Amino acid sequence: MELMHNQAFRLLQDSPTGGYADGIYRVIFTEKVLGKVVTVKIDGDKTSAKKAGGRMKLLAPKRPRKKSPPPLIGELMWMNQHELDRMHNAKLLHTVDVEREPVFYKKLESDVDKRYYDQRVCAMSGFLDLDLLKESILVYQGIGGLVREAMARSEVSRSFIYKQWSTLCRLGFSEISLRPRFDRCGASGVHRPCDPEGRKKAGRKTAKQRVARAHGINLAPDQLGMSAEWRAQIMAADRSIKTKVKPSMRKRYTLILESGFVKKYESKNGSMTPIDPTMGTYPNFQQTKRVLEIDIPRLQRLRDSTTSGHYKRSLRGLTARNWKGVSGPGHTWAIDSTVADMYLRSSVNRAWIVGRPIVYIIVDVWSTAVVGFYVCLTGPSWATAKVSLFNAVAAPQLYGDLWGFESIQSLYPVPTLCYQLMCDRGEYLSKAASLTALKLIPSMAYAPPYRPDLKGLVEVLHRIEKDAQFLFYPGAMDHRRKEFDLRKSNPSECIWTVREYTHFLHVLFSEYNLTADRFHRVDAHMAAEGVIPSPAALWCWGHAMGIGVQRSVPQADLITELLESDTARVGKSSVIFSGNDYQSKVIQAEDWTTYARNFGSQEIPMNYHPGSVSRIWTPNKNGQGLLELQISDQARASSELTFDEWKESIVFGQMQLANIGHERAMLRVQSNRVKDKIKYDAQRLTDEALARSHGIQPSMTEARIMEVASMAGLSGGASEIQTTEKLRDEAMDAHHEMMKSIIHFADDEVDDHA
Repeated sequence: MELMHNQAFRLLQDSPTGGYADGIYRVIFTEKVLGKVVTVKIDGDKTSAKKAGGRMKLLAPKRPRKKSPPPLIGELMWMNQHELDRMHNAKLLHTVDVEREPVFYKKLESDVDKRYYDQRVCAMSGFLDLDLLKESILVYQGIGGLVREAMARSEVSRSFIYKQWSTLCRLGFSEISLRPRFDRCGASGVHRPCDPEGRKKAGRKTAKQRVARAHGINLAPDQLGMSAEWRAQIMAADRSIKTKVKPSMRKRYTLILESGFVKKYESKNGSMTPIDPTMGTYPNFQQTKRVLEIDIPRLQRLRDSTTSGHYKRSLRGLTARNWKGVSGPGHTWAIDSTVADMYLRSSVNRAWIVGRPIVYIIVDVWSTAVVGFYVCLTGPSWATAKVSLFNAVAAPQLYGDLWGFESIQSLYPVPTLCYQLMCDRGEYLSKAASLTALKLIPSMAYAPPYRPDLKGLVEVLHRIEKDAQFLFYPGAMDHRRKEFDLRKSNPSECIWTVREYTHFLHVLFSEYNLTADRFHRVDAHMAAEGVIPSPAALWCWGHAMGIGVQRSVPQADLITELLESDTARVGKSSVIFSGNDYQSKVIQAEDWTTYARNFGSQEIPMNYHPGSVSRIWTPNKNGQGLLELQISDQARASSELTFDEWKESIVFGQMQLANIGHERAMLRVQSNRVKDKIKYDAQRLTDEALARSHGIQPSMTEARIMEVASMAGLSGGASEIQTTEKLRDEAMDAHHEMMKSIIHFADDEVDDHA
């Protein structure tokens, strides 16, 4: 067996010749010419231990002694190479490794440690040189020559050299083994209880003790030192505090004294009243605080200072990356909503302020790209979450038409429905979400309650969205304020509508997809291929490498499953939904309105996008897929409105009905008063004329001719014959018009009862 310098081995039993005891040895060197192996026993010599003499030790010493240092080793043993080989062949000799403590591999920080370390290395340099060590041992049959040289070179004592030699033999012949262990000095973290008849209280004497000592009197301290019993009582009383979050240290100290150190009670009127402990029978605040800070681990103190939910969200150690278990882009999406820190105006009337919108964001977990978002005025629900999904997977042209701006395609290929969707718990547990998942999304997941940290990527993007608008656009709020009441905002300064805010976010998220720094996500293979560290580049690279998830879903399925559903009515001229007219060439070609006019209106199923009143979709009766209906130019709403704004205008009109009714009533009253006055004046003048009239009166025709002639004279004059002929023509025209209206009325009656 070949044994080398610094190697350690173990003998499982004594050698047959009785020269070597079982134990662990370290090889100094091997001399093949002599057939000897020079070793040192490093686990102590049990056979040579002498029985302690002197008087018997006390069973309970008055003062505990400090821990004794390890015994010195280093006596050279000249072992027979052939004997060791025989023991190795008999499986009685095994090589072993002696590991150092982790502190030996830490960097020296203190100047004192460095100075002592350099001194030791300089003194033991001869022992670390194998050739010099071997030569000295062979010449002097020991290490005496090297010891004398080290003492002369470093000006240290003989005991110092032998202590370091013992350290090298025990830990290995390396400079690392000579590291000073000042970390063990003072025994940091070791209790020093001041028990009765034991160690006295350490530290500076009190002013009272110092004054008494100046007069030759030694007073005992009023406050005793920390004993093992007090320490146990403090820890037990602290564990008995039944609160989720530990109170302040002062309150904590009071509770500990009350529960752990009040030991006397008196009976008063049948009830037990506690008696306050006297001074010196309980620890003071500083002693209790030190016990709690020393005996309770730092991490446990952090857990006790907050709730378990806050610790898990914001303080716990991270166990993995958020893309762990995600195969590639398009596999897992995370969706979340928030109230935007922005006030908006109505598209119906910009003087109206509609408040703060709800913003949904959908993020691809693998690439961190924003694949879709939705701005609405209604509260978070699965219905609005579905619209967000539709916005994420809709064709760019359709998306731009719905919102009225040119769509920026930052992700290629265009996103399709994901394999797994992570949403909020309320949305996940809804019945509508389950039905949608059964048809379109293979897997649904949600984060536990009050754990937004598990969807931290979406939360960060909400912060990015708000940072981009903060203090740059009128109507934005200072969201950095912790309290809502302290947020600086002026709603009257807002200028954007829902569509304009959507356009702003579309540009913002497109910029984020193309420019956000994702250098930490680019591995060596991506860097070799020149992948730009951005979400859009990661998305494109993942799909190019074949790890992306793409699912082909017909647009008709997306519309029917993700958009809002309702019923519309086919009227005599168009399809009517929400009070607006929708038209299509197919409707006119297939005579939908003709059937409705002749046989009565009918209701049809339809789907609509809440972000635009410009179009709706309904099943094509005589064709394939869905039929898209465009809003009519004569409709009450214009195409740039959202359904939320249109509903708001309807409600606003309903709120004005009472005022409008009041104004109409007052106008009717005023009109009736004027008509009554006109009637009264006409009746009075007529009665007066009849009272003055005498003789023969002209006929009605003659009177009319004279009236017309008088009016014509006032207007420039006309002959009586012309006036008469004109009156006759007017009479004939009136007669013909009356006859035509009767005929048309009859036609309508027949049409209605056909």
